[in-house]
Amino acid sequence: MSFNLLPRPLLVALPATGLALGFAFRLFGQGAWSGRVWAVSTVPVLLVLSIEIVSSLRRGELGLDVVAALSMSSALVFGEELAAAVIALMYAGGQYLESFAERHAHREMTSLLARQPRTAVRHRNGALEEVELEAIAPGDRLLIRRGDVVPVDGSVAGGLAVLDQSALTGESIPVQRRAGDAVMSGSTNAGEAFDLNASRRAAESTYAGIVRLVEAAQRSKAPMSRIADRFAMVFLGATVMIAGAAWFLAGDPIRAVAVLVVATPCPLILAVPVAIVSGLSRAAKHGILVKGGKALEMLARVRVLVIDKTGTLTDGHAQIVADHVMPDFSPDEVLRVAASLDQASKHVIAQTIVSEARARDLRLAVPTDVVEAAGEGIAGLVEGRRALVGGRHYVRSRLSGPDTAVLQKSEMPGAVVVAVGIEGRLAGELVLADKLRGGTESLLQNLRNLGVERIVLATGDRREVAEAVAAGLSFDAVRSELTPDQKVMVVLSERKNGPVMMVGDGVNDAPALAAADVGLAMGARGAAASAEAADVVLLVDQLDRVVPAIEIARRSRFIALESVYAGIGLSAIGMIAAALGDITPVQGALLQELIDVAVILNALRVLQDRMAP
Repeated sequence: MSFNLLPRPLLVALPATGLALGFAFRLFGQGAWSGRVWAVSTVPVLLVLSIEIVSSLRRGELGLDVVAALSMSSALVFGEELAAAVIALMYAGGQYLESFAERHAHREMTSLLARQPRTAVRHRNGALEEVELEAIAPGDRLLIRRGDVVPVDGSVAGGLAVLDQSALTGESIPVQRRAGDAVMSGSTNAGEAFDLNASRRAAESTYAGIVRLVEAAQRSKAPMSRIADRFAMVFLGATVMIAGAAWFLAGDPIRAVAVLVVATPCPLILAVPVAIVSGLSRAAKHGILVKGGKALEMLARVRVLVIDKTGTLTDGHAQIVADHVMPDFSPDEVLRVAASLDQASKHVIAQTIVSEARARDLRLAVPTDVVEAAGEGIAGLVEGRRALVGGRHYVRSRLSGPDTAVLQKSEMPGAVVVAVGIEGRLAGELVLADKLRGGTESLLQNLRNLGVERIVLATGDRREVAEAVAAGLSFDAVRSELTPDQKVMVVLSERKNGPVMMVGDGVNDAPALAAADVGLAMGARGAAASAEAADVVLLVDQLDRVVPAIEIARRSRFIALESVYAGIGLSAIGMIAAALGDITPVQGALLQELIDVAVILNALRVLQDRMAP
């Protein structure tokens, strides 16, 4: 429970000042005033705490703050003013320490919010103007200066952009983007100034969406705090029983006061929120956005993984995986001619071929006399030679001569074959497919090592495509040709095997992500709907981040419970010693606060890079 009625520093300063004054009165022979000063300095803390307890009771909540109020009030009633002042100081100080620990744990997440740009520099009528983000529209040309944070999603208008994406993805090495390449908002320009063609409004851009998700994560209440409340009820009852028994059997109310003091405030109300917030911050630094404590706790308990194929298990876009060329041509020459001609096309396959050629540093020529048949192919002149690029039927129907026979047929399910003709002859064919992400089998094995007992591939693709992708991978089941509602049924049917995590990226995955115990979305390139429906969002396009996500969740839960059990155990020992008369109320207050500090520091271990056992 937090102090909201008065500033935390003031509530710490009052008992601290009172303790100092009381000891000063004793030092100067005015001991009669010491107890009064200590009592007066305790009352504001007790009053604020009592008001908050009443407010909690009205909401149907009851926690261990009741023990703190009982210990302070009983110490005042039975003349233990020094113990009461120590309890007030330590309790207020513990709350302040918790607040400090939470601010420290939130550092990685709040730094993302702090980087959000407010204005941008826009080209307009041959001049530059600084405008509010809300004024930017798709199609605007923006100047991104060195050190600027990219305000909206867009593409490089020209030249080369060097971008630092570490705040979004955790990757420390800057990436390069060339003309036409997409740029994600929230990246920092680490190179020379460049122009950006805006493709979305600021409110619709990647960074704005990430900020909204971060804010939602910060507002979320961890369910483990409710678990702590259940522990608290048992501990509260045990504390009252031990205190009552000590008073009844010994006939000394001071023993009861000492018991209450040792139990104040229990580590339950400190360790759990600090560990959870630390886990959220640790995950954010790794490019993993977890939407609150519920998701973090459930992530630690996952036993079944249901995973989508396209864009999740695979890269999500076509790549050239093979080429077959005629003897008179080289692979690079076939690709160079095809890419040169495809520069004039907006078709996604054409742009893939152009990107591949540029990645191989091939010199592309400017095509002329271009004629495109929508959805079929494109024809034109490349360096004076007649070239054709398109589907097999489109190219073959326009060729002549003895080389029109189709080359080796690709047997890869789901692959796209692009034929290339040069000067009336078939020059070769390029095979494009959505490639499986590298290290997938290693990822699956690592997940099994973390306790995931069952892994299911669920996709809307054809059966032969799904089976081809799953070949050689350790899936327990493959479900194909699924509609969105059928994916939901797969998730629900797998719950009999334990808590289910669904991993996807497309709009069609959103219902299944929402239905799963934990939905994890590939947020870097995935659909906004999937990110909104998911409990966990990967801010970097790397599926292997699932492993550290689970490791961080397990570590957070383990350390939270470790702190709770250790704190309860030490408090119980202290209470027994107090009931036997071996600990005075003042000694009990100091002992309990040492325990509280220890469990907070232990909870902060979640912030370390070392993963959970």
